Amino acid sequence: QVQLVESGGGLVQAGGSLRLSCAVPGSIFRIIAMGWYRQAPGKQRELVATITSDGSTNYADSVKGRFTISRDNAKNTVYLQMNSLQPEDTAVYYCRIAVPFKEYWGQGTQVTVSS
Repeated sequence: QVQLVESGGGLVQAGGSLRLSCAVPGSIFRIIAMGWYRQAPGKQRELVATITSDGSTNYADSVKGRFTISRDNAKNTVYLQMNSLQPEDTAVYYCRIAVPFKEYWGQGTQVTVSS
């Protein structure tokens, strides 16, 4: 069973910053895209940001200008830098990796933003 390892979640005050990391096992190759999604209590899981193999990025409107997704190919890791966090950013954040005909998800990391 392939496991994506997420880290970096926690509790932060509004206006603060966190950086999430997702380490991808070396057994996963031909990655098409890497991304972060989140799910708040009582809501559906939603896209936060994605980055493709050629470096193209896409962001949800609600996080544009505040969050930055990046990847370190040497470390096989994808990051989500989150600045100016707001209480509405509180959610479980999930890492997703897309390869041809398959996707992998992490177990999630909790991000809580207090007002």
